[in-house]
Amino acid sequence: MPPTGARNILRRISDVYSRILDVLLVFTVLLILLPVTLQIFSRFTALLPRYIWTEELSRFLLIWMIMIGAMVGVREGAHFTVDLFPSLKGRKRAALDIVSGLFVLAFALVFLIYGWEFTELAWYRISELAELPLPLIHVAWPICGATWILFQGERMWDDIRVLRHGEDNI
Repeated sequence: MPPTGARNILRRISDVYSRILDVLLVFTVLLILLPVTLQIFSRFTALLPRYIWTEELSRFLLIWMIMIGAMVGVREGAHFTVDLFPSLKGRKRAALDIVSGLFVLAFALVFLIYGWEFTELAWYRISELAELPLPLIHVAWPICGATWILFQGERMWDDIRVLRHGEDNI
């Protein structure tokens, strides 16, 4: 059964969001090269001050790069995965994936709930050197949690369909 109606629209939104995350991941990897290069350069020359904004910006970008990578990893089924029974197929595989998916959802809820509290703590604060708003970095946690819920929910929906209808009827 191909996805229809609301499921089809949600699947397309999820696909577009996933592509945006892929682009953002590449962008953060490329962007982090500049502040890290400047930071290295500042250690060997007197042209740049040693503790400039580059260290802070590279930290911000590293955190976002890790979080976006984790989101993409959950979408692709490569994050939080330990394959103890690689030979399982069909309904048995789907049942095991649902059990492990529940743990991913629990972890995602922790990131969402406590990540939001973490963001609220930084709401009116700025970073020391670059004077960037700290919520820009703290909000990565609840966004990551919400994204994991979306992507893992989508994967679990597919596994439930395999349990109900078998692998051949999907």
